[in-house]
Amino acid sequence: MSILLNQGAVSSAPMLISLAVLFIFMYFFMIRPQQKEAKSKGAMLAALAVGDTVLTTSGFYGIVIDIEETTVIVEFGSNKNCRIPMQKDAIAAVEKPDAE
Repeated sequence: MSILLNQGAVSSAPMLISLAVLFIFMYFFMIRPQQKEAKSKGAMLAALAVGDTVLTTSGFYGIVIDIEETTVIVEFGSNKNCRIPMQKDAIAAVEKPDAE
C-alpha cells in the first residue's frame, strides 16, 4: 500500500511544478506590468498642474483650468468658452507647456 502512495506523490510533483511556473508566468507578464502602468498613471495625475495640456480618454485635447481632489476643469476649443468638469481618471496623457 505504501508503494501506491509514494507513486501518487511522485506523479503530482510535476503538476505542482507546472502550476507554480504558470503562476510565475502570469505574475511577470500580466500582473506586474499592470501594476507598473497604474503606478505611472498615478504619478502623472499627481504631477498635473494648471495650464497643462491634456488628452482625455475620449480623444479631446484641452487645457487644465482648475484642479480639485477628484475632478479637473478642462477648457476645450479655440474660443475658450467650453469649460467642462471631468474626473481625473478620464485623463490619458499630460503634456507640460514648457516641454517643447
